[in-house]
Amino acid sequence: MAGPQTPQTLAHLRRARDLMDRDYAEPLDVPTMAAKALMSPAHFSREFKAAYGETPYAYLMTRRIERAMALLRNGTTVTDACTAVGATSLGSFSSTFTEIVGEPPSAYRARSHEAAEAMPLCVAKILTRPARYA
Repeated sequence: MAGPQTPQTLAHLRRARDLMDRDYAEPLDVPTMAAKALMSPAHFSREFKAAYGETPYAYLMTRRIERAMALLRNGTTVTDACTAVGATSLGSFSSTFTEIVGEPPSAYRARSHEAAEAMPLCVAKILTRPARYA
């Protein structure tokens, strides 16, 4: 088992995580993210999971679904939300959305979001953030 991660390793991982947070709608793959962290893809995947508790791909998909939820709350169609967050397949997007959120994107879009709209944006962002491993 590996020891604790160094501050330098964590800084490299944060650069890759920041890339995912910023460019979530772009086509990102593990080799691209690993290059940002100055690591090989396999080493990056292991270190990322050790630091953040999920794989880089799972983190990226959760960020994409989080952004899609905000779009859907604002009335964007499911297809447009799918495209806007960088998903290439509506079926895969819908399956992942359902897995993470607990309901299909069309049902999420159709229901009322008055509670989230009444909250300050900073609070709503925290409370509506999807959690893959809740």
